[in-house]
Amino acid sequence: METQPARRPTLDEVALRAGVSRSAASRAINNARHVSKATREAVEHAIRELGYVPNPTARALATQQAAAVILAVSHDDPGLFADPFFGQVIVGVSAALETTDLVLMLALASSSHGRERVQRVLRSRRADGVMLLALRGDDPLYRLTQQLGLPVVVGGRPLHGEPTWYVDADNRGGARLATEHLIATGHSRIATITGQLDTRAGADRLRGFQEAMAVAGLDNTWIEHGDFSEESGAQAAARLLSAHPDLDALFAASDNMAAGAMRMLKARGRSVPADIAVVGFDDLPIARHTDPPLTSVNQPIQALGHEMAKMLISLINGERPSALILPTRLTVRESAPL
Repeated sequence: METQPARRPTLDEVALRAGVSRSAASRAINNARHVSKATREAVEHAIRELGYVPNPTARALATQQAAAVILAVSHDDPGLFADPFFGQVIVGVSAALETTDLVLMLALASSSHGRERVQRVLRSRRADGVMLLALRGDDPLYRLTQQLGLPVVVGGRPLHGEPTWYVDADNRGGARLATEHLIATGHSRIATITGQLDTRAGADRLRGFQEAMAVAGLDNTWIEHGDFSEESGAQAAARLLSAHPDLDALFAASDNMAAGAMRMLKARGRSVPADIAVVGFDDLPIARHTDPPLTSVNQPIQALGHEMAKMLISLINGERPSALILPTRLTVRESAPL
């Protein structure tokens, strides 16, 4: 009886034996940069044990193509990438990828068409992993990426669920800092303008405000809602002045909303900070250029992008990094002085 030739071990079997992802095994075999020593040694050991021989044609194709990662934002406006916040995230991501051969792809993925496009790229293995940003509510983008078996890092935790790998800022603690500063400087009739409450950042910043007010024994129900935009801040400030004309301080959950609120306060004849002190959140460049300059909670936005990319690189290389929450601090300027 004719003997069948022995089946050649596959790359998937090498990855399984080495305890790393398929993409990490491929990168180690192809001598890609930024593969950890432990991953490379595990893959080499698996190759020896299994007798794996790379397919020369496939290997040649793999080495001719640049590996890539996706930064997918749950939004549908291309102008979003011009926003200073997202611009700084991209700068941080790009700096971390500079030491690797990974190419960054940007994708808007709030619509079904956008999510399908990201899904096609990931399923075709044209990307080694994905970073998710600006998730809202029970976001289908998050659920989609969980089903694909690729490394996923979330920038800012989703409102529902706790991903294994994420990088976030201490939004709740930062909001407490802002509110405690206003209380410590003699204010007691303090309101807040929230961001979108179907985001973790929006919900946590509201919670931090309410906690600080409750601890101080102050009314924490002076709340109006915005969407992180300047115009929504102006409209919310107008509503607050109508409902609470004796307002003496305001915490806005973003610098853009704070800038809009300050514009509205000026139009209504209120002086900042003499009549109403104002604190924002993010410490974006706009905070230095409002009139007066804006006191703001600083979150390390470039570091957020940098740490997201570093975490994804570690996952691609078969490592298991720890989730990370970055600290926030208060930058005091003339809108709410000491």
